[in-house]
Amino acid sequence: MNIIVLCGGLSSERDVSITSGKVAAQALRRKGHKAVLVDLFFGYTLPYEKAEDIFDAEYFDDLGGIGEDVPDLDALRSMRGGRGRIGANVVEVCAAADIVFLALHGEDGEDGKVQAMFDLYDIRYTGTGTLGSSVAMNKEVAKKLFAQSGILTPMGITVNKYDEAYANVGFPCVVKPRSGGSSVGTSVVDREEDYAAALELGFKYEDNLIVEQYVKGRECDVGVICGKALPVIEICPKSGWFDYTNKYQSGMTDEYCPADIPEETAKVLQEAAVKVFDALLLEVYARMDFIVDAEGKAWCLEANTLPGLTPASLMPKEAAAAGIPYDDFCEFIVTESLKKYN
Repeated sequence: MNIIVLCGGLSSERDVSITSGKVAAQALRRKGHKAVLVDLFFGYTLPYEKAEDIFDAEYFDDLGGIGEDVPDLDALRSMRGGRGRIGANVVEVCAAADIVFLALHGEDGEDGKVQAMFDLYDIRYTGTGTLGSSVAMNKEVAKKLFAQSGILTPMGITVNKYDEAYANVGFPCVVKPRSGGSSVGTSVVDREEDYAAALELGFKYEDNLIVEQYVKGRECDVGVICGKALPVIEICPKSGWFDYTNKYQSGMTDEYCPADIPEETAKVLQEAAVKVFDALLLEVYARMDFIVDAEGKAWCLEANTLPGLTPASLMPKEAAAAGIPYDDFCEFIVTESLKKYN
C-alpha cells in the first residue's frame, strides 16, 4: 500500500511524534509498503509533479529527534511564516495515499482536528475518529465520562488562566494542561507555596489547566487493541516522577512488562482499560494510564488515542509481551483501521 506517515506538527510533543513516525515508517517499509514520512506543519518538502509520484521517490526521514527540552514552537512558526498550522500540500499528498498512518501526538493530531479535516476530504486514517479523539484529549470531559461510567479517577477541577482567583484541591496535587500530553507543563505540587509556579508553567502551554488530587502508588499502563487489553506495564522512574525527561531520555526509567503485580490487580487494570476504551468511544488502539494505590485500587489518569511509537514507548513493549512484534503491530494498526471504511 501507499501510506503517508504523518508526524510533527505544531505541538509541544512534536519531537516525540517525529521519532514515532520515523520508526513506524521504517517498520511499514519492512512489511512491503511504500511509506512516506510527512511533517504536518511543513508538509512534504521535496519537489514532485504529481502527488502519487512521492511513493516511488527516495525516502527522506531526516526530520530530527527527541531533545531534552520541549520544542520552541514560536521559533518553528517563524521558520515557515504566514498563518495556519498545516503544510501547504499536506491534504494533497495524504489524499493520494491508500491510508494515512497518524503518528501525531498532542495538539493538531490527538485532539480530533486533523481527523475532522480528513473526514471532510474522505481521507482514510488510522486510529480513533474525530469524536473519540476530541473527548479523550479533553481531560475535563474525559473525567466526567469516567464518573458516569463508574471508572475510578482522581478528583479534579479546571482552572482558567483568566480567573480572578485560582482554586485548588488541597496538597499534594497535580497541575497539568487540560489537553496536553507527555507531561509537558505538568507539575506535582507538595505545598501551597509552590502552587503559583506550577500554574505559571502550565499556563505557558494552555489557558485551561486540570488541578487534581495526587494519588500515591505504582504507575501502570494498559494498551487496548480492538477492545482487548494487552499485558500491564509498570513504569518506575529512577528519580522523581514520570516527566518529559524521564519519558524520553534513555536510561532514566525502568519498565516492567508484564508488570510484577498480583494477577487480580492486573485483571482489574485490564478490565478498567477496556471500560475506558468503550466509554470514550475509542477505536482500533489506545493506551490508558493508571495509578494503583496501596489498597490495589486502579485510578485512571487519562487515555492516549495516539500513544507513542518510539523505541522507548510503552504500548509497543506491551504488544511485544503479547507476542506481537513491532513491525506486525504497525501493520496491524493499518489493517484494522481500514476496516472502519468497509
